Amino acid sequence: MITNTAHSIPSLNDEQRLAWLRLIRSENIGPSTFRDLLNHFGSASDAIEAIPELSQRGGAKKAIKICSYEKAEQELEQAHHMGIQIICLGEPIYPKLLRHCDGAPPVLSVMGNPEHLQPLLNAPSISIVGSRNASMSGIKLTQKFADELGREGFVITSGLARGIDTAAHQAAVNHGTVAVMAGGLDKIYPKENTALYQEIVRNNGAILSEMPLGYVARAQDFPRRNRIVAGMSYGLLVVEAAKRSGSLISARLANEMGRLVFAIPGSPLDPRAEGANYLIKNGASLAVNPNDLIEAINPLLELPLLQQPQISAPNTPSVLKGSNEVKQSDREKFISLLTTAPIPLDDIIHHANISHGQAQLIVLELDLAGRIERHSGNRISLIF
Repeated sequence: MITNTAHSIPSLNDEQRLAWLRLIRSENIGPSTFRDLLNHFGSASDAIEAIPELSQRGGAKKAIKICSYEKAEQELEQAHHMGIQIICLGEPIYPKLLRHCDGAPPVLSVMGNPEHLQPLLNAPSISIVGSRNASMSGIKLTQKFADELGREGFVITSGLARGIDTAAHQAAVNHGTVAVMAGGLDKIYPKENTALYQEIVRNNGAILSEMPLGYVARAQDFPRRNRIVAGMSYGLLVVEAAKRSGSLISARLANEMGRLVFAIPGSPLDPRAEGANYLIKNGASLAVNPNDLIEAINPLLELPLLQQPQISAPNTPSVLKGSNEVKQSDREKFISLLTTAPIPLDDIIHHANISHGQAQLIVLELDLAGRIERHSGNRISLIF
């Protein structure tokens, strides 16, 4: 389910963009923590100043590492030199659907033609994912779907991986395609897709990442990348996938975001079809031709987007700031209710008998101290 009322903020000035970059590049700051800090303190610069005290109150054993002004400035200068734009959540150029996802990246690095980026990133998109070890049949099906969907005006989004991802980008490169990377934009992976990377940019497509320049992707970064692939599109198509694969993680994330999930069935004898067949068996829409996706997604284009928690405009005075002091006894009671199993925050608030604002502040403190983990559905768990 999908709101239109796209919540936009004015484009940030250089100092604000630098502060946003410093905040998201600091230790223990993820998208949810970033959003809560900005909404609580009204600006990234004020949030940065508050981090040491907050983390100390949360029980941090050592001082939190805050990204320096010089390091953030260096990243901005390097990006500018490479023709990369640093865009922030809520700015007009930021992908429309992605901004409405819980956990949307506060900052994205984007490579592409500046004149075409805004219409491209805000056009209706469909994600196509699948096996790296794709069959010839899977590659041909991917090319057919990506080409026809592209001709119908859909931007094809995928992860620039081998196999199905590569086939999807290649077939859609002349219509419009977006590749999402798990590492920095200067660390192309796999290396064999360097020419495809360049072709996407030349043909007014886009390459984007939430990670800093120079960052080499690790195994745990690919599921993070997959949430962006899923979040940018109205629907996600799985072509071929093993039952335990990144493609099924993408499908799960898409489902949690309220996106449509499609899968192309395959032979029960082929392990590469096991994941897609499993998805169909468990409620994904069966897809045998591109019209199956078009007919399901077109009606959604007229619907409003489901609104998720948003980031306040820069320098907006916080209604929470100074009004939700937390007693140590309330903090201790809150922590005593936590366990290693994810628990809905609303349940903790009810049992701790504190306000939502007080709970948000405690969560910020614990998160910055590295003592909790956030989960989908506004749930948290304790880290021992």
